[in-house]
Order: sequence, then structure tokens, then C-alpha cells
Amino acid sequence: MQTGQTPGERGTRRSFLELALATLAAPVIAPWNSAALAQSDDDDILSRNAVLRDPGIPALTAPNGDLTIVEYFDYQCPYCRKVYPELMNIVQADGKIRLIVKDWPILGDDSIYAARMSLAARYQDKYPEAHEALITAPRRLTRQITDDRLAGIGIDINRANVDLKSHRQDIDSLLARNDQQARALRFQGIPAFIVGTFRLPGALDSVGFRQIIADARALAAKDK
Repeated sequence: MQTGQTPGERGTRRSFLELALATLAAPVIAPWNSAALAQSDDDDILSRNAVLRDPGIPALTAPNGDLTIVEYFDYQCPYCRKVYPELMNIVQADGKIRLIVKDWPILGDDSIYAARMSLAARYQDKYPEAHEALITAPRRLTRQITDDRLAGIGIDINRANVDLKSHRQDIDSLLARNDQQARALRFQGIPAFIVGTFRLPGALDSVGFRQIIADARALAAKDK
């Protein structure tokens, strides 16, 4: 996690709630209840549809999956880059997880630029490729490095800039929604996750992620 506490990089096979209680005094890993967590004047910002199915953000994997994971991230965040391959391996091996990534560029202007350009790549039908190119960058992104990495995977940078200008209001509204949601969910740093109906303000290792996925599915089955 870039700021605040980082629960559970020592992920174990204990239950998700046990892990939270063992690693932190406060129950920061807990079922997500939109009514209880809302800290916004907009009652809809934490609705399940708003968090899990924002029409402006396509699923990277399994659009019809039985479990949704939402990650709030910043391309400049080293912890976000570190967790990406582990989480993708788990998600792809599972085959039934909808992975949604929500840009939360809180680490400066270069982060905002990278987020905007990746979202502009949607208009070339290349958002997943853009995300992959930027989240796997081996060092901090500048505007030039962002452009170079996007161009390297076939994105037309001139067109992306035109699309960014044309769709700036939509893109910035999306980033504002992400920011409002993350803060309403009481996240204080990145990466941060929603896993089913659990909120996770930090990263776990692969064992921990598999456990929370199992716990989220078990809770969903119990609630049916």
C-alpha cells in the first residue's frame, strides 16, 4: 500500500476476518455495506452498481463472472505494480472473476496524465493493452514514458490526445467518481480493493487473495 497501513502481506490460510483482527487493531477488512460506509452527500456513489458495474469501466476479465474484484490504483504506485502479476495469475487461473480496475491517481500530475491517457485508449479499443503497458512499467512514469509505452503497443498517441480532448469531461467525471468512491469507502492509500462484499485497504499475497476470494464466494452463497 502506498500510504497508510498494509494489512496482510503475510497472508495465511486463516479466515479473512481472522487475518484482519490479527494484523490490525481496527477491523479494516470487513464486509462492505454501502449504507454504513457512505460518507458522501450522494447516496448513489456507493451503490453496488456504482462500485461494481460502472458503465464507463469495462471488466478486464470474465464480464459475466460470479465474483467481482475492484482495484483502486495509481500507475505510479510500486505496490500496485508489484501486486498486478500475482492478482492477474489468480484471476486468470480462476476464470470466473470479473476484475475491474479503477484509476485513482493520487500521486501527482504524471499519475493523472497516465490515467487520462489509458482511459483515452478506450476509444481505440485498447484499454486493457494500455493498462498492461503502464502498470508493468519498470520505473516511474513521466509523460514521455507514458506516451512511449502506449505507442509501443500500437496506440496512436495523436489520436489519443484528440480523444482525450473530445471526451475530457467524461474521463474526468469518471476519475472524480473513482476518487469519491475510494474516499467514501475510507481507503487511505493504494492499492485498495473490493472483493465481492469485502473491502480490503491494502494488498495480500497470493495465498491471502485466494482465501479472500473463497471467503467472498462463501458469504455470497450464504446470503442467497
